[in-house]
Amino acid sequence: SDMVRWRRAFTPVRHCRTMSEGKVAKKKKSGVENINSRLALVMKSGKALLGYKSTMKSLRQGKAKLVLIGSNCPPLRKSEIEYYAMLAKTSVHHYSGNNIALGTACGKLFRCSVLTVTDPGDSDIVRSVPDAA
Repeated sequence: SDMVRWRRAFTPVRHCRTMSEGKVAKKKKSGVENINSRLALVMKSGKALLGYKSTMKSLRQGKAKLVLIGSNCPPLRKSEIEYYAMLAKTSVHHYSGNNIALGTACGKLFRCSVLTVTDPGDSDIVRSVPDAA
């Protein structure tokens, strides 16, 4: 519940006006917010690995279900992860935010450029994220 309160306090509310009405309507959830909410559910009910080393280990062992890569991950590292994921037949999602945003989406107070979902738990992130990519 502390995490929910923290997210509400720091998540900006986006509003948009419709042309016909002067009323302010709340904007529909975007893809990023959708992934963030699913990622929060994975962190709560499933298992995820943060970082490059543990991601490579899980890809080699074939335990990874989904890999999320931050936008500012170095290109060489990104291509290496993509290659390992292709060999392991694991889906890769290029997260639109940078490593700070990815770390925050996990509920951590540190940066994270690569995240691996090994057990999705109650979340449907493995099925839904490749569609959003």
